[in-house]
Parts: sequence; C-alpha cells; structure tokens
Amino acid sequence: MTGPRFSADDVQILDKDTVFKGYFQIDRYRLRHRTFAGGWTQDIVREIFERGHAVVVMLYDPALDKVALIEQFRPGALAAGWYPWLIECVAGIIEPGEHPDAVARRETREEAGTEPTDMIEIGAYLVTAGGSSESCRLYCARIDAATVDGIHGLEHEGEDIRVFTIPTEDAYAMTKDGRINNGMAVLAIQWLMLERDGLRKRWLNR
Repeated sequence: MTGPRFSADDVQILDKDTVFKGYFQIDRYRLRHRTFAGGWTQDIVREIFERGHAVVVMLYDPALDKVALIEQFRPGALAAGWYPWLIECVAGIIEPGEHPDAVARRETREEAGTEPTDMIEIGAYLVTAGGSSESCRLYCARIDAATVDGIHGLEHEGEDIRVFTIPTEDAYAMTKDGRINNGMAVLAIQWLMLERDGLRKRWLNR
C-alpha cells in the first residue's frame, strides 16, 4: 500500500511541557493516536529531545576520487562507552532563518577550511525519530582535496576538528570495518559509492 494512511487529525496532543532547557531542550508530550485497527491508543507520555535540524556535507574531489572527512570529540559517544573521537562528515545546525544551502557552505569553511565549487542536495532524513525531532539534510560538495588539511573549528564553541582526505574506496572500507561508525557518515559514503560514477561524469565533463 502506498500513500499516507493517517493525517494530522489522527494525532491528539493532550499536553506539552518543556521540562529542560539548556544547550539543548527536552519537551514532554502526552498524546494519543489512531491505530491501524481504527481505534485510539491509550495516553502516551514521551520526552522528546529538541536538538534542532542540521545539514551534513559529503566533501568529494571527483578528479582525485578522494573524500575529505573530519575527526572530533563527541560526548554522546563517551557516554555510550565508545571511543569518543569520531570520524564524520562536515555538519552543522541550521539556525532560525538560515537556508540549509548556506549552512552547508558555512560549515564546510569552518570545519574543513575549504570552499565548495559545486554542491548538490541528496535528501533529508530523521536521525532518531523515537526520541528526537532532529532531521539532517544531506549534501555532496565538490572540493579540491589537495587544499584540505589541518585543524579547524570555532574556538568559542569548543571545537577542535581535524580534517583529512583519503581515497573514496578507503572511506568505504572504514564503514565496513567499523572505523567509521556514525550514521550520517556511513549514509553519505554509501550514497557516494552508489552515485560516484555518475557524479564524476557530471562534474568532470563540465
């Protein structure tokens, strides 16, 4: 079956309170929704992590067939008991009033020290819809990998970001052996592996 089964009228928000507001925000919802059988659920209480919405940028050099990735400390990985310096793609939060395209370009400059010469939007996805409203809009940006290196980030935001370049095949191998283990980077690299030939033809034949 295709198409929506439900509409906005099939969810009733009975109560909503902000229970924490700091660097991030947590809202508590009390709601109910229609079931597939046609009735209504009992009242459901859930806390939702309001982190905002983000862009993710896969930095790719089609001439050298290399990607630029970043490495930085992540407290969530530390809390989960994982090695907390993660290899990721460039990413950043979309502030109110900002266009996602502009955020993608800004974050590329801030985190990788380079400027995209071309950029395409891949799509958008929900990060963890069971407990957060966060969405990510995914881009692929064309860069010159020969100019990418060093430590970047905004000091006043506590950022300490190492950028490096590797062959695309090596990045894919890292997703398979677990060295790259965060969802946004895995998704972006797997997309690139599927679309790389067409992307190189598109960008290199101009």
